[in-house]
Amino acid sequence: QVQLVESGGGSVQAGGSLRLSCAASGIVFTLYNMGWYRQAPGKQRELVAGISSGGNTNYTDPVKGRFTISRDYATSTVFLHMNSLTPEDTAIYYCNADRWDRLRKRSQVFWGQGTQVTVSS
Repeated sequence: QVQLVESGGGSVQAGGSLRLSCAASGIVFTLYNMGWYRQAPGKQRELVAGISSGGNTNYTDPVKGRFTISRDYATSTVFLHMNSLTPEDTAIYYCNADRWDRLRKRSQVFWGQGTQVTVSS
């Protein structure tokens, strides 16, 4: 079965760093685009960073220069390195995997269970 298991969340002071990990299983990892989303209380879930199956990356403006997304094909793991954290980064962070299914003309999308990141001032 497909599983995306996040880890690495926790509490940190403003200015600190965390590294989130997402271990994928049950998918052909090389075929999937991977991403990190976050959802804060009262706000919609938003894309934080994405990395394509080929390794191209993109980031939402508030995290550019502070966060780095990467993937390890040997271990089917995607990482999110977060530096210079601020209270605005407080949210539940979710791992995402997606691939376009051309036969069914829809995306195959999978989500992890989420991991809490709390940044105190």
